[in-house]
Amino acid sequence: MNTLENKICLVTGGTRGIGRAIAEMLLGEGALVVVCGQRPEGISQAVAEMDARWPGKVRGKAADVKDHEAVASLFAFADREFGGLDVLVNNAGSAKFGNISQLSIEDWHGMLDGNLSGAFYCCREAMPRFAARGGGFIVNISSLAGKHAFAGGAAYNASKFGLNGMSEAMMLDVRYDNVRVSTVMPGSVATAFGSGDAAAGADWKVYPEDVAAIVKMLLHMPGRTTVSQVEVRPSRPKRG
Repeated sequence: MNTLENKICLVTGGTRGIGRAIAEMLLGEGALVVVCGQRPEGISQAVAEMDARWPGKVRGKAADVKDHEAVASLFAFADREFGGLDVLVNNAGSAKFGNISQLSIEDWHGMLDGNLSGAFYCCREAMPRFAARGGGFIVNISSLAGKHAFAGGAAYNASKFGLNGMSEAMMLDVRYDNVRVSTVMPGSVATAFGSGDAAAGADWKVYPEDVAAIVKMLLHMPGRTTVSQVEVRPSRPKRG
């Protein structure tokens, strides 16, 4: 895309952290942006803050991507508000870590449903909308945990390994439909993701704005080129 001016973009998990940074980057590029999150109060606050800087360019709706009916309603909302879709950023997700014996059935399904099935539901809704507009772009925010397993990460690793596999297959499925699919895999990012503290390690971690800059680069790549995967690491991680 040579320009993002007035392109219609949907960012899941777009009220804080990486998703918020991506939403603000898109708005700064002149895009029309729909964000979602699980908490209505979080949506209201985030939209009000962004609308103050980019009046009339942002909308928000509470939606849990684990629920396919909520996802369908979210995309219908984007249709009503802005008239379609050009870019989907699947960023919503969660994390809970622990040994397999410590994870509940609910923990397991929460990871897979939120981090993998939710992205599938969104991609499935996006495809007919892209077809109506002659093409589109999907950016899936995954994790280096989708390539490198670690102790205590069984459910999270499984969800992100699955997301990476789905993204690669989908890229092959739709490449002749003028739809590009890219996966961004950050390592340690200075956010409050999971049960973390956004300030902890902020002196050495990747910042959300850095991930947003990568998404911007991907979206501006010439149409002849797809960057299928990007790995993102802190330059100087804390020594063990």
